Formats: sequence, C-alpha cells, structure tokens
Amino acid sequence: MNFYGAILQAKIENKRLLAVLLDPDKLDETSLDKIIEKINTSPATHILVGGSTYCGNSLDVFVLNLKANTNLPVFLFPGNYKQISNEADGILFLSLMSGRNPDYLVEHQIKAVPFLEKSRLEIMPTAYLLIESGAETTVERVSKTRPIARTDVELVCQTAKAGEYLGQQLVYLEAGSGAQQAVPYEMIQAVSQKLTIPLIVGGGIRSKKGIDDAFNAGADMVVIGTAFENDNTFFESC
Repeated sequence: MNFYGAILQAKIENKRLLAVLLDPDKLDETSLDKIIEKINTSPATHILVGGSTYCGNSLDVFVLNLKANTNLPVFLFPGNYKQISNEADGILFLSLMSGRNPDYLVEHQIKAVPFLEKSRLEIMPTAYLLIESGAETTVERVSKTRPIARTDVELVCQTAKAGEYLGQQLVYLEAGSGAQQAVPYEMIQAVSQKLTIPLIVGGGIRSKKGIDDAFNAGADMVVIGTAFENDNTFFESC
C-alpha cells in the first residue's frame, strides 16, 4: 500500500487525519494495552511511534503489539537513527529544518541509511519545524536547537516552503512534548496556504476543540499524544 499516496488523497478530499503519537520510553506493557483500547474507540487514523530520548530497545516488539491489536497504519517518528523497526509500515524521515544542528539536519539521516536500505519501510521525507511553545521542550533540549518564535510567521512559512522546494513530502509543525501552547492558528493557516504538500501539526493539543482548531486552520493531519493518554474523556472535552 502507498501510504503517502493515501495521505495526499485525503488532502485532496479534505479528509481529516488524526494520529496518536506513542513514546515507547513512557509506556510499559500494561499502559500500552490501555492506550490501544482507547485508540480503537477513538477517531484516530494513524499511529506514530518514537521519542526524543528513546534508545530503540524492544521497538520491534512494541510495533508488533500495535499491529496485532489495531488496524491503523503505524509510522515511525524517530528521535534518532536507532529508532527504526522493519515491523512498521513507514517512517517520517525527519529533517529538523528549524534548527542548524547538522546532527538533526542530516547526520542522523545518513546513519539511518544502512538500516533503511534493508527495510521494507515506506520512507516519507518530512520537514520538521519546532515552534516556540512557552517552555523548553524535550526536542529542543535533545537537539540543542532553538525553536522558531511563535510570532515569526514569515520565517516559518519560508522554512516550510524551502522544505517543499527541497523535495520534502510533508511538513510537520511541532510545538513539542511538554508544550504549554499549541502552534498558533494564524501560523498553521499561513503555512497551509503556502504549501501544496500535506501539513502535519502536533504538540500542546489538549482537547477536541484544539484538534478542530488545527484542522480549521489548514492542518491535514493533527497529532495528539500525552493529553490523549492521560484523559479518558479526551474526545468528550471541548
């Protein structure tokens, strides 16, 4: 199956895609089983797996558990080149274009090549932009890069468009884990209007209203994580 083609088709049809981001570092077997139950009764369309500090141990087992107990595509969302599992359906091949640390612009990507060449994963090049969210996030700390100011809409638009010109298939606006504030509505709207490729938005989204706001601003896929895990009434809240 061409998963990127399905994402493109969803964009054309204005179909809203919702991904749940799971960090294997924070979920043991019991808590994962509970999250899977919640995912299966939610409107989620995709699952993302990865974390900024995860070492990659037992990733195959984690992904196989998801594949065995859900019917959703599972994409890798790697924090480093070690977070690769051939058991997933695809990988967001991230380049942290908002920062200037070569390790996260290209170095981890180069180190991932030997693993990816041996895999069956569908590889989706993704421009990854970290946006200021009111607190230092794990991504910022680990990557040693500064996020783009949440007021600098022009720079975010130019960076996202540069990613498209460079051949990236997706743009991901990320407020980050632990974000106090989600990516601003106006920023999502402006970036969406600049791009012809799908736009993903995540971080700091704590309610169904937050999801709807991101979609209404122009996001093609919205990503939720911690708030969904911790709130059993997430899709009932407004």
